[in-house]
Amino acid sequence: MMNSGLSQTKLFDKRYKNILVKLGVFILWLLVWEAIYQYVGRPILVVSPLATFTRISELVVTSRFWLIVRGTTLRVIEGVLLAFSFGCILAVLTKRIVFLKVLFEPILGIFRAMPSASIIILALVWLPTFRIPVFIIFLVVTPIIWANIYEGLGTVDVKLLEMATLFKWSFFKKARYIYLPHLAPFVASALSTAFGQGFRTAIGSEVIARPPNSMGRMIYDARIYMQTINLFAWTIAVLVVSVLIVKTTTKLLSLLSNKLAGTTPTASAAEIDVQEGSSDDNQQSQ
Repeated sequence: MMNSGLSQTKLFDKRYKNILVKLGVFILWLLVWEAIYQYVGRPILVVSPLATFTRISELVVTSRFWLIVRGTTLRVIEGVLLAFSFGCILAVLTKRIVFLKVLFEPILGIFRAMPSASIIILALVWLPTFRIPVFIIFLVVTPIIWANIYEGLGTVDVKLLEMATLFKWSFFKKARYIYLPHLAPFVASALSTAFGQGFRTAIGSEVIARPPNSMGRMIYDARIYMQTINLFAWTIAVLVVSVLIVKTTTKLLSLLSNKLAGTTPTASAAEIDVQEGSSDDNQQSQ
């Protein structure tokens, strides 16, 4: 009991220390920002931290601010989910059919290497402006999803698969006890990266395409009309929303990954088969 209390106290002290360190770093950079503002002395170029956060406090109480945040966030989620669905299917197909891997791998490499701005300008010719961010996110994120899932499929324990075949497991039982627990960390890593990259891609495409109700459009308009305070405020809003979404997604995926990891057949596949078989027998006897 005493050791448990001491360990909890140490853990609390460590977290408290980490919070203080992060707070100190944050204050330090605010002071650097204020020093730059004082040195430049021209609000049209650099706005003070106080003025910026005051402007943010004015924006967040308006319904339009949340409408714009929702618009960008929904585009990111839609683009990432489309990329995730297609990337998973493509990873399975390219893992099973070598020809498809040879066919699609160069295309995915091109998507990775091509600058987003070039694709956005081409997309302006093909698509309506409100669809462009989703399309660009899909192209940028799909290679990330494919690479992670493909790697995960390549590292599945062959002995577990052989054991599952020996006990004549169905595809769904293999997916539940072997593939899902094994692929969970790869999926979590892929989606965490995808949401971060997706948000950066969304803002860049919104600045160029300027769809309605988008944070990127607000940044572009602030620059065009020389509203530096709005430019700083919306830039910080983008950073905060992006970090919150990535952190929340990472946390949820981590919990899901840990839960799925608990279904891994640690002792033997036979135990799971016997357990499920006995439960089926009990149901039949009843």
